[in-house]
Amino acid sequence: MSLPVASDLIDAVVISHQHPDHCSDLTAAFHAWTFRPDPREPVPLYAPQGVWDRLVAFLESEPTCFDFRPVWSGDAVEIGSLAVSFIEMDHSVPTVGSRWDGNGRTLFYTGDTGPAGDWPDFASGVDMLLSEASYQESTKNAEYPHHLSAKEAGEIARRMDVGALTLTHIPPYLDPSVSVDEAESAFDRPVRLAVAGTSFEV
Repeated sequence: MSLPVASDLIDAVVISHQHPDHCSDLTAAFHAWTFRPDPREPVPLYAPQGVWDRLVAFLESEPTCFDFRPVWSGDAVEIGSLAVSFIEMDHSVPTVGSRWDGNGRTLFYTGDTGPAGDWPDFASGVDMLLSEASYQESTKNAEYPHHLSAKEAGEIARRMDVGALTLTHIPPYLDPSVSVDEAESAFDRPVRLAVAGTSFEV
């Protein structure tokens, strides 16, 4: 029997959409969980159908390490002690945001999105908004409005009265401190930054 690895602590996987920067790690999980002496039992994978279609096409077969469970706007599932509900986001491919409720606390993760749609209301009053911030005010692309600027994330967080705002999905060519400053100017409260190795209490 092989020694346990960190990935064995994963009980389920939730993927927002099919773009490779959000789903390509599934191929690494496939290899880690499949090609070893004691392959893992199938792990629930919650995602829009397009994620599964892309993964199967890339691997040229259905990976048996995943128990694919398609989700879309309006769906809700239970993962351990957490209730997770999904809503359609404002992106160029089918994308879901997810609201996580457990132990009296709530988190909403945007995935990739622009500001349009009903999703801000769905995130209203959560304890933490984990929001993408692909743009700064100087880099906003009017021809592709399906991402948020840091300022827009701050404006939505303030309007929806969320408890805390954490930014993610900031491209490496941008100075994240500028993103934080722009978000704080709109949110009017301290804003945190999601970086590798950090953790936050919700």
